[in-house]
Amino acid sequence: MRPPCEMVVWYVIPTVRSELAKELLKLGMKQKEISELLDITQPAVSQYISDKRGHGIKFNEDIQKLIKTFALDLKEGTATTRDIISRTCHICKRVKTEDIMCQLHKEKDNIPSDCNACMGSEADCG
Repeated sequence: MRPPCEMVVWYVIPTVRSELAKELLKLGMKQKEISELLDITQPAVSQYISDKRGHGIKFNEDIQKLIKTFALDLKEGTATTRDIISRTCHICKRVKTEDIMCQLHKEKDNIPSDCNACMGSEADCG
């Protein structure tokens, strides 16, 4: 069984980046600008936008709102590249407190339905 933090690295962070890249594109940024802002390659941005990478999770409305606000703040310059780590971590922590992590863990790791390994993981991985 993979720990919740490993599930975050493999599935949650790529999905956050994908949704963030899509929002920045909607706000009129070019792929090259997005790649420089997020410190990832332009081909990675292209894969995120085209759902070839980071598309395995459907975030709820609250998480989507966090990502949209973050994108707008980045576009307007009220958030900087220094904020990317802290805001991404904040989003991941929120995801870990939602049912999303349990669903993902059970789907990807074939975990029994009565598993509670993810419960309380925010305090452990903080």
